[in-house]
Formats: sequence, C-alpha cells, structure tokens
Amino acid sequence: MDCGQSVFKIIPPRHFDQREKSPTKLTRFLPRGFLVTFKMTRSNGRWPTTFFRPYNVLNIVQQPILCLIKKYPPCFFLFIFYFDNMLQEENVEQKFTRLANILDELREKCPWDQKQTIQTLRPLTIEETYELGDAILDEDWDELKGELGDIMLHLLFYARIAKEKEKFTFGDVLTAISEKMIVRHPHIYGDVKVENEEDVKLNWQRIKLEKEGRKSILSGVPKSLPAVVKATRIQEKAAHIGFEWENKADVWKKVEEEIDELKNAEAEQSQSHVEEEFGDLLFALINYARFLKIDAESALERTNKKFMDRFAFMETEADKKQIHLENLSLEEMDALWEQAKRELKK
Repeated sequence: MDCGQSVFKIIPPRHFDQREKSPTKLTRFLPRGFLVTFKMTRSNGRWPTTFFRPYNVLNIVQQPILCLIKKYPPCFFLFIFYFDNMLQEENVEQKFTRLANILDELREKCPWDQKQTIQTLRPLTIEETYELGDAILDEDWDELKGELGDIMLHLLFYARIAKEKEKFTFGDVLTAISEKMIVRHPHIYGDVKVENEEDVKLNWQRIKLEKEGRKSILSGVPKSLPAVVKATRIQEKAAHIGFEWENKADVWKKVEEEIDELKNAEAEQSQSHVEEEFGDLLFALINYARFLKIDAESALERTNKKFMDRFAFMETEADKKQIHLENLSLEEMDALWEQAKRELKK
C-alpha cells in the first residue's frame, strides 16, 4: 500500500506530490480541534520519528510532512493518521472562547476594564510575570496554573486593545509566532543540518540578523530586563559568535582581577569608580555562573528566599519570647540565625 492509497479518503494523493510548496492546502483535509499524530513506516522497517502537532497552530502540522516528502519519495511511506480527541474532550477551544468572551464583556461593561491601556497594563503584566516566576521557583503547580491564566488574560487584553485601534488581532499574534518558530527552526522545517544545541543557537542569531533585519546581535536584549538577567543574555549572545572565554579557569582569573580593581578603587575613595568596578565584578561573576551551568538570577533569588525564610524564623522565635528583634544584641541575633539554619535544614 503506498502513501497515496493509505490516506486517499483523508487527503487526496495529489497533495503529497513532493513538488508541492504550499502547506496550506493540506489543512482543509485535517479535522479542526484534533491532535494529529503522524507515524512514518517503511516496508523494510519503522522510522523512529513521531510528530505530535495540533492543527490550529498554523503550518506546524503540515511543515514536517512536507519536509519529509521533499527528502523521501512518498511511495516509500505508509502514513497512519491517529486522530486523538484529547483537545475535544477537554473542550479547549470552547474554554478559550469563553475566556475571550468574558474579556470582551468586561471591556464593554466594567468601568475599570474600559479605562485600561497598554501603558496601564504594562506594570500589572510585569507583576504577574514575577508571580509566575515565583510559582516556577517554588514548583507550586496549582499556583503555576493560576498565574498562567493571569498571563493568558493579559495577552488577550493587549490583543483586544490592538483590535480596537485596528492594529492587529489575536489571530495575527498566533500567526506571527507560528511563522517565526518555523523560520527560526530550519533544521526542523527546512534543509539545514545541525549537530547540537549550539548550532541551533548560532542559526537563531544568523536568522535574526539576516531575515529579521536586526543591526546588532545584542539588539534583541530588552532594555527593561532586570540587570542580572540582561547581563546573562548579553553574554550568551556574544558567546554565540565565539566572543567567549575558552575555559572556566580563565573566567575565574577575570573575577579575581575585578576584585583587585575594586579594592584599588576603594583606596582612591572615588565613589563613581567604586560603582564602576563593582559592576564589572558582578558582570564577571555572572559570566562565571554561566560556566558553572548556573542561572545567576535564579541562584540569587533562591538566596533571597533562603534569607527571608531564616529571618522570618528569627522573628517568630523572638515573638515566642515576647522580644523585639531590634532589642537583641548582634550576638543574640547571630545565635537565632544559626538556630534558623539548623532548624530549616530539617
């Protein structure tokens, strides 16, 4: 049984012509709202690749098939279509539509929602993003579910405002991100060959410069990123083109060099020079964290949380004794701190 015969009732065999360049023709023959599983087999064995792709993300379903068809003549394959109704059972489309309708109604009837602009939503979105980050660090799945919902609402809200101003729709957003993912993954949806993750990242940088018109590799780093995150992203992007230390030992030497320069700046009693050298030291330490395979932002945040937990323990123990922390000596507070370290490790 050849490929055309096996799927004739679902997709006419003419659409499996390996010269076919338009993946959109395939969508008309796939059921909307289903998760489609594609498995490829040959007469002399089984291919290990299985694609799981939802239809409603533009071109994600069709593109892998077209790439395979281009590489291998379709007569060698038996395409078996498994239509998994998981998405229908969960009523994902219905639930998404319900949320969109709720937002529309709030925008039309609620005084607070009516007043919102992209500028007024911005700080709220940033706050929600940090709350999402907290849930991730705590691995609190219930909280994560709730925070993802909050972020989803904000995404819809921005798209609704854009639609009102006739700038774009939410559908345009989905189309744009789908097309971007396809363009940035030519090793999946094209003929580009990659050997490892670093090759993938290097391709991304080339695509951003050549196809997306960016003038600098660093131009994609958001200006408003927190400084530690921004430093990490800057270093990663520079490393993608080879501007990188050769080994971890060299990076640590740079850290030690920056410590010495900070001490010299202190001796000069120039506050601006001290600040500059302190920044250089932080930048070098963040670089060293990358070589240790550590995310500096997450590491610092975990330390923040650890300090807060221990300090809260000290406050609780002082309250039990009906003592205010500020009335304790430094030695007494140190004793409570050591007790907190022991107790919270249990």
